[in-house]
Amino acid sequence: MNPIQANAEKLGVILKKKKWTLSIAESCTGGMLGAAITAISGSSEYFKGGVIAYANEIKENLIHVPKDLLETKGAVSAEVVEVMARGVAELCKTQCGIAVSGIAGPDGGTDEKPVGLVFIGYYMAGATVIDTCRFSGNRESIRRQAVEAGLTRMIEIVTGR
Repeated sequence: MNPIQANAEKLGVILKKKKWTLSIAESCTGGMLGAAITAISGSSEYFKGGVIAYANEIKENLIHVPKDLLETKGAVSAEVVEVMARGVAELCKTQCGIAVSGIAGPDGGTDEKPVGLVFIGYYMAGATVIDTCRFSGNRESIRRQAVEAGLTRMIEIVTGR
């Protein structure tokens, strides 16, 4: 079993035990996080759903990221993933939420926001934690690293480690 599958399964066991639910908002991972979670048999017990919020108007209209925040901080920012994580949890009425936004490349990077920069937001019971990650490799590798990091950190958060 690869690390993504192992982490998705481990997170599911923890969420089921705690009777908590999870939702996700994905940008640069484009559904990979949701696919990893739903690949686990029985995930419907704890996974409610998510949004692939690739375009800013989806971030704004579905998960309530303020337009001015998108314009001033950019979609790839700690501030935006914080609102995305909380917004998707509110939308799906879950105790937990994960949000991912980043620059997977090979294009789109700048000196300020290079390819491989990914922000991952975690919401749990009213509190939000943001991780700033710098991954390397090709587009697929960066996306996989983001999914693995998101699952790993969510396990830490829900277990209190």
